[in-house]
Amino acid sequence: MKNCHRQIIFIALVTLNFIKFSVATLFSGNYNQDFIIEYTPNHVYTSPNGRFRTLSLDHDSGSGFASKEKLLFGRFDMQIKLVPGRSAGTVVAFYLKSGDGNNRDEVDFEFLGNVIGKPYGLQTNIFSDGSGNREQRIHLWFDPTKDFHTYSILWNIHLIMFMVDGIPIRVYRNLADKGVQYPQWKPMNLVSTIWNGEGWATNGGKDKIDWSKAPFIASFRNYKVDACFWRGDAGFCRANSPSNWWNNPRFSQLNPWQRKMLLWVRKYYMYYDYCTDHKRFPSLLPKECTIALLTAPGPLVVASNFPIDFFVQPPDIIDHFPSSPFNEQVEDEHVEDELPNPNLELGSHAPALPEDLAQDIHLVT
Repeated sequence: MKNCHRQIIFIALVTLNFIKFSVATLFSGNYNQDFIIEYTPNHVYTSPNGRFRTLSLDHDSGSGFASKEKLLFGRFDMQIKLVPGRSAGTVVAFYLKSGDGNNRDEVDFEFLGNVIGKPYGLQTNIFSDGSGNREQRIHLWFDPTKDFHTYSILWNIHLIMFMVDGIPIRVYRNLADKGVQYPQWKPMNLVSTIWNGEGWATNGGKDKIDWSKAPFIASFRNYKVDACFWRGDAGFCRANSPSNWWNNPRFSQLNPWQRKMLLWVRKYYMYYDYCTDHKRFPSLLPKECTIALLTAPGPLVVASNFPIDFFVQPPDIIDHFPSSPFNEQVEDEHVEDELPNPNLELGSHAPALPEDLAQDIHLVT
């Protein structure tokens, strides 16, 4: 009887360890295996090997696909080439969502179609328990219709970081302990869509879709997902474990180069930030906009939920971002494993950091 009990306990421990190991894993890289087509299958093309996909929009419908698995925290990369030519009124989205209800969580990249000759707009937004209205918008420093670029979300228990070709463009910190909503309990699907947003997307809705240019096609390839697969217990995904590398405290803040580049994006390419919109919030800005506005060891930069407390304590120096199994286990697609030196020529990824901005930022070493 004792031996039987021991065997049951042993099997239970093995099963528990397997579950702990299995909830954090990589996607296969094959769209057919990892995603389902959410709507309008005849507007979705997938290459025979499953590693390339397009979504199209015409007067009848848009299209989209979503991950089969629900996920809670991780790193999500997608290479996207946006709609070429006149794409005003269209929206291409790459995002995480917990569902479609009024209490949903979302973490959004939304690419706002443009008029030829104008820079492409990129909007990010965050919903927590149905509360959104956290939009920021930037212009991209390259033409995203000419080639593929990597758009990334790092989502962990500390923060959400949006990146373009490895360059941080936004950081939203977990300030739940201070009463600020943060998506951290609801598992989400990874989704990409293209749809009609002509009522607001381009020039405040003044530039409508020119349907004579349809179909509008966005292309996707070389996605990478290293995340915690939802198995019903948030504790597994919230743990700081080797498999959940993204929850390591070293990913709770930016390294000096990342901070420089984030400020570079904000200074030269941001054209809307909800945290500075006093017309929209005439009486009181959202709470996260005013928390942690501490004195930096240099000129004060008031920047939405990119709090000044990043500058208050010397950060851990992160030589590579991320330093994790993520870049070691996936070998057949390109990703910015090592962040480029801002003093070098960066080509299409980003120009060198302007001297006036470099002089504005004092780094603690």
